[in-house]
Amino acid sequence: MSSGIRFDRVSVAYDGTTVLDSLDLTVEPGEVMALLGPSGSGKTTALRAVAGFVRPAAGRVLIGDRDMTDLPPYRRGIGMVVQQYALFPHMRVEDNVAFGLRARGAAKGEIRRRVAEALEMTGMAAYARRHPRELSGGQQQRVAIARALAIRPGVLLLDEPLSALDARLRSDMLAELARLHRELPDMTILYVTHDQVEALTLADRIAVMDRARLREVGTPQELYRAPRDEFTASFVGNANLLPVTVGSGTVSLGGNEFEVDTARRVRRLGHPVRQTPPGRPRLRAQPGQRCRQRGAVAGRHPSTVRRRGGPPDAGRPPRTAHPAVSGGRRGPALRSRGRRTAGRGGDRWVSHAGPRSPTPRRRRPRPSFVELPSRFAWQGLR
Repeated sequence: MSSGIRFDRVSVAYDGTTVLDSLDLTVEPGEVMALLGPSGSGKTTALRAVAGFVRPAAGRVLIGDRDMTDLPPYRRGIGMVVQQYALFPHMRVEDNVAFGLRARGAAKGEIRRRVAEALEMTGMAAYARRHPRELSGGQQQRVAIARALAIRPGVLLLDEPLSALDARLRSDMLAELARLHRELPDMTILYVTHDQVEALTLADRIAVMDRARLREVGTPQELYRAPRDEFTASFVGNANLLPVTVGSGTVSLGGNEFEVDTARRVRRLGHPVRQTPPGRPRLRAQPGQRCRQRGAVAGRHPSTVRRRGGPPDAGRPPRTAHPAVSGGRRGPALRSRGRRTAGRGGDRWVSHAGPRSPTPRRRRPRPSFVELPSRFAWQGLR
């Protein structure tokens, strides 16, 4: 059965220092909520308050309709995956996954069935008899997720589970978590991360935190395109913040006045401006106008642009070819010395009469299905 999470003005303090200040947040049943923020913003503290590892100084933590503030962790019925995996090194994979079920006193047949189901769901069924030291980092992370899923929790807590993985494994595990959520749509997931790519990819909603306080909550599209907070605008995505003066339906920037309509389109008064979608900057120029892209001119290829102080064809490579001796006849320049060519009177060995020609030649594409260790291996494939 799906259960939501509710933070009812939860505050946590350590030695008089507030690390979580009046957090008021609701995670809907079956939703993936990401707590996003820099280090020290209170994300992990909020997660530990849900798990029962931290007791709030004020407020309540509710899972579903039950108040979990005073319950110990083992009675809350939640699953948790931490950054360091926390696998038992002396146990095999199947024993690590079955640990929570044995602690709850499940029957042996039920344990075997749930362990096999969790390992199959995470793609680790073939590694059930291995020890953690015999697995890679991504495989150990899958085992930790399988152990959390084996108890069939209504709430799954993920505390930066991908931060110890490299970029390739992180991308694969993000896709794996998204697939698991599609297979278990009733499970509520609270995901803590400082990586905005993970939050934007996986979460249904994102709660942005900073300095122990909640700054803004919204969908990834809302936070990226229309943030209400300056910190959110600078932290989520890449943005250039410009100081403006806000008037009645207009804003002033650098002496220019812009009108803001309800469709969030900005146009200069008397001069329409076409907006560029976020993340896709464009460089526009009129014909004959020089751009800041290696001296390129709009509408013309960079190789046809006249360089400073040079002739009109200064940008083009010279189209001269050195003759090659081939039976007394002039022929095209060869790319290497001693190649055999077919000419009048049979095959002949020819060589360059001069240096290599600088004329650009069309190269054959490299085969994408083979890793070439050296230039000799490539020549053998020609």
